[in-house]
Amino acid sequence: MTSPAPETTHALAFTPEDLPTAESFFQPHRILLMAIFATLVVYVSWSMRWDWLPQYLPKLGWGIVVTLAMLFSTSILGFLLAVPLGLVQVTGPWPLKAFAKTFCTIIRGTPLLLQLWLLYYGLGSLFPQFPAIRSSFLWPYLRESWPYGVAALTISFAAYEGEVMRGAFAGVPAGELEAARAFGMSRWTVFRRIWLPRAIHRALPTLTGETVLQLKSTPLVATITVLDVYAIISKVRQDTFLTYEPLLLLALIYLCLTGILVLAFRKLENRIPTRGA
Repeated sequence: MTSPAPETTHALAFTPEDLPTAESFFQPHRILLMAIFATLVVYVSWSMRWDWLPQYLPKLGWGIVVTLAMLFSTSILGFLLAVPLGLVQVTGPWPLKAFAKTFCTIIRGTPLLLQLWLLYYGLGSLFPQFPAIRSSFLWPYLRESWPYGVAALTISFAAYEGEVMRGAFAGVPAGELEAARAFGMSRWTVFRRIWLPRAIHRALPTLTGETVLQLKSTPLVATITVLDVYAIISKVRQDTFLTYEPLLLLALIYLCLTGILVLAFRKLENRIPTRGA
């Protein structure tokens, strides 16, 4: 009589022992870091000028909204493009596979700032030369700068995440897909219920890093006159002739936004079962 197999359901799950304890926050090196941070906060608060802050708070709030709108819209659109880009590199016919690989290689091999300027100053300067475009319903949007920022950030995110999804699709065990087909599932059902969820699960840790990098790329849209939080801080520097205070506040804003993103993705990862990942 064979012995029962060992229980492996929770082998990779989090246990109460894995969670941070109160004692772990009071280790000597962490106490020292917290003391240094508190000292810096007190020094910055009392030795620098912050009288300009109430005047610019509404503009800073709007700048943060624009930054977050750029981040989430381009990340979502970019991920929707990254899924087919990764999929065709694994299963597509060679023309689509070659196109996707070439696209990802070119976009990943050139600076995002160059792509942004090519779209805004290059393509954007051609549209006014066509009367049909100037008289169309798209002209009120094409004459603005933010569509080109959204397009550049979306394309960049899609190229980087497309390579990630290629590896994620290729890494899903073939046995799981064959088992789904053995149950009579159609190709679309297998993709929707098995292959895509498993690939997203595998790519989620990398997706966290790519989203954080996308947040740090959003200040580039200020170079084409999009009024995000970086552009507002630049205006503060021009108006007040201050350097350190606005830049320190900008660093704090991005640090807080990054921390919120990382915590949100980490919470999402912890809620997804990890068995067989």
